[in-house]
This record gives sequence, C-alpha cells and structure tokens, in this order.
Amino acid sequence: MTSFQQITKRLFDLTLAFVGLVVLTPVLLIVAVVVRVSSPGPALFIQDRVGRHGRMFRCAKFRTMRTGMDHHGSVTAAGDDRITPVGRFLRRWKLDELPQLWHVLTGRMALVGPRPDVPGYADRLEGDARRVLVLRPGITGPAALFFRDEERLLALARNPRRFNDEVLFPEKVRINLEYLAHASFWRDIGYLISTVAPGAARRLGLERRLGLDDAGFFTRMEQNAMHY
Repeated sequence: MTSFQQITKRLFDLTLAFVGLVVLTPVLLIVAVVVRVSSPGPALFIQDRVGRHGRMFRCAKFRTMRTGMDHHGSVTAAGDDRITPVGRFLRRWKLDELPQLWHVLTGRMALVGPRPDVPGYADRLEGDARRVLVLRPGITGPAALFFRDEERLLALARNPRRFNDEVLFPEKVRINLEYLAHASFWRDIGYLISTVAPGAARRLGLERRLGLDDAGFFTRMEQNAMHY
C-alpha cells in the first residue's frame, strides 16, 4: 500500500469511526445497559491486545461472558457455557465489537486489518510472519470473514486450544500476509460491505472478487478440526 493509500485509508477510518460513534450512540447506550443488567459485572470487557508493531493496548468490547471467565482461556467454542445469553446475541451480530470504533478514532486500530490478538500469539511471530505487525489491527478483515464461523469450528475439535494454535492461527497469519501484499482502499471497502451486508456483497460479486467465496475452505477446516 502506497503512502497516498495509507493516508486515504486513515482519513476514511477517522471519518467513518467518528460518524459511526455519533450515529450509533443510542445503540451503544442500549447495549451497555442490557449487558449491565442481564448479568453481574461491567458493561465493557477490557483486555490487553497486541497492536501495531507489537505494542500492547487496552482493547474494549462489550462483555459477552460471565465476569472472571476469561481467565479460563481465550479460545471460545460454540456452546461455551461462559457466554451469557445476551453475549451470544452480541457475538452473532458482532455488536460486541462496536466500542472498538473508539480505538479506530484514536489510531490504535483500523476498520480493516488483522484482528487484535491476546499476548502469546501475534507478539511471538517470527521471521516473515512478523510483517503482519506493520498493520493496525482491525475490527474486520479477510481473516475475520473467512473465520466468521470460527466458534463452530472450534466446537468440532476435541482439543480446541491445540486446533487453534496449530491450524487456525497459522492460517490467519497466512491470510493476513496476503492482505498486506494486496491491500488497497477499494479492497477495504469490499471487506466492510462483506461484513455489514454479506447478502449485498454476494449479489455484487464482491465475495468472489475478494476470494471469500471459497466453498472448500470451511470444509477443509472442518475436516482438520475433527483430527484434533
């Protein structure tokens, strides 16, 4: 991505994050209240995540688990009883990620990029894989879209943590390196549309052009999961 494209991407991120925070303020307040009254604990879950160039930052999202359950591991499979009923709804519609618009506004994140990892993953990348760290972590991105049903994949594995560490995480690194090699402002637009309006993205042929319509990809991941 050229310097001009980087500036364009940043200006676009700033504009959309600001507009999003203003327009979605009522939604943010409603979700915060619902999370707060539906189960004991704060509305926000704040955790150290790996940011650009490997720098840690405090990442906020709406709490989807019962308080204190995050200490039992960061890998979450479908049906995990740590997740609250409200949390399941928020995760399904990605509403738990909305507070991260603030991180986009402050420059810690981008709208599109690799998802921010907990310590122990991205910060331990070696060799060529460390090039991923030149990117700001994103609210969405190609890896997030390829693995939009990640929790169901993890539920197929007898050892979800091992499956995540040996298969899913390396695959995400590969996808993110491809994104880095071919990143452009217009591809980012496509990923955003695929995130918020997947039906429209399919009708417009965006998923095909972005390579997100690989029917065999999820099948291969399912087959891999059953070996773990």
